[in-house]
Amino acid sequence: MNKDTALKRALATGIIPVIRAATPEDALFAAEAVLAGGINVAEITMTVPGATTVISRLAKEMPEILVGAGTVLNADAAQRCLDAGAQFLVSPGLNLKTLEYAQKQNVLMIAGALTPTEVLSAWENGADLVKIFPCSQVGGASYIRALKGPFPEIPLVPTGGVNLDTCSDFIAAGASALGVGGELILKEAMRHRNAATISELARQMLEAVQTARAKN
Repeated sequence: MNKDTALKRALATGIIPVIRAATPEDALFAAEAVLAGGINVAEITMTVPGATTVISRLAKEMPEILVGAGTVLNADAAQRCLDAGAQFLVSPGLNLKTLEYAQKQNVLMIAGALTPTEVLSAWENGADLVKIFPCSQVGGASYIRALKGPFPEIPLVPTGGVNLDTCSDFIAAGASALGVGGELILKEAMRHRNAATISELARQMLEAVQTARAKN
């Protein structure tokens, strides 16, 4: 899958599940659960034990999922993720060498940023989307609205504090997509292997995003 196709798919879905899990099996379970709820995107963070193995399995066994690697801290990690089959990369903060590597490989890069300076630097250095993290700690949807004032052309992906109650507000504020972690991949549901709970929450979030987009 080329970068343009991956970008269109991520934006069309509008929700990027951030899967942090204690075991590879947990991560695979979470990816399957969100897919059952209609979200065909999964970001496997590098904090998951055996993350590259999980990425490889998803890429081979569940090709309907746009699988990416999250918490990518440097270009070396980015290379390992792409070798495993990752179709997009996500960083928690701004690392220009990782951005440069992603551009050379022509892969979708969601670069982390927080301040206006970092947002601008990420965009000028080739980020396809800019992840605003941790968003809730600096104002949530109101912070996204403030950033869209000077940066209307920069597609922002707030992460942190995005849940079923707030996702509509983030879209209304100008977010292009949403990064959702523990508010979607619920710990209790994971612990009890309750896939239906996660799937239903995924479905509801998708519906909320689509409704909010229709109003904008």
